[in-house]
Amino acid sequence: MNELITQLNKRIILLNKAIKTAEKETNSFPEGSLRISNQKRQKRYYRITPDTDHTGEYIKHDNEKLIRALAQSAYNKHFLKLAHNELSKLENTMSSLEKNNADKAFQNLSDDRRSLISPYIITDELFAKEWQSKPFKSNPYMPENRVYDTRRGEKVRSKSEAILADILYEQSIPYHYEMPLVLKNGATRYPDFTLLNMKTRDVIYFEHFGLLDNEVYLNNCLHKLDEYRQNCIYPGKNLIFTYETEECPLDIKGIRKMLKDLLL
Repeated sequence: MNELITQLNKRIILLNKAIKTAEKETNSFPEGSLRISNQKRQKRYYRITPDTDHTGEYIKHDNEKLIRALAQSAYNKHFLKLAHNELSKLENTMSSLEKNNADKAFQNLSDDRRSLISPYIITDELFAKEWQSKPFKSNPYMPENRVYDTRRGEKVRSKSEAILADILYEQSIPYHYEMPLVLKNGATRYPDFTLLNMKTRDVIYFEHFGLLDNEVYLNNCLHKLDEYRQNCIYPGKNLIFTYETEECPLDIKGIRKMLKDLLL
C-alpha cells in the first residue's frame, strides 16, 4: 500500500508541474486552430479562424513556427482538460486510501495485541522485520578477522565495510552481512552485504572491492563478477558494488546518495 501511495503521489506532483507549465503557455498561442490535409501523399496545413470557413487559410511550409504553435495550442487545451480531470481523481483516490487503508487495522494496534495476531496483509515494514530476523550461518572463513565494530553491534572485516554497514544502518536499509548465497553449481558464496529493497521486496547483493591496487585481488573480483553474471546477478539490477584504491578513496557522500536513490 505504501508503494501505491508513493507512486500516486509522484504522479500528482508530476501532473501539477506539467499543468503549471501548460497554463503559463495558454495565452501565448496564435488565434485559430490547425487543419492538416494529406492529398496525393502531400501534407498541407491550414489555419482555421472565425474569419475563415472550415477549410481554413493555407499555411506555407516555410512558416513552421506558426504550424507548430497551432498544433501545440490544440494539444495544450486537450492536455489541460485531461490533466485536471486525472489530478482530481488521483487526489480523491489518495484521500480515500489514507482514510480507508486496511493496513491500519494492524498498524494501529498496540505492540501487545500485535504479538497475538497474524495479519492478513504483510506490510513492507513487517516483511522487512521478518526478513531481517531470518537466521543464517555466516561465512565461516577466518572469523577472527572480524575486528571492526558497526553501529548495529556486529563485527566486520574492514574499516570500509564498517563504514558501509553504518551507512546502511543510518538509512534504515535492511541488510545481512556475509549471508550465504548458493549458486547454480552448488557452490556457496558470501556477498559482503545482502540488502532488501523494501519498496519491491527484492534482494540486492552488495560487494565492496577494497584492494583494487592488488592484481591478484583485482582478478578475483573480476572472477566474482563473472560468477554473478552466470547466476543472473547483474550490476544495476540486483548487484551493486563500491570500490577504492590508494589514489581513489571510498566516496562516502556518493555512496550515501547511490543507496538512497536505489533503495529509498
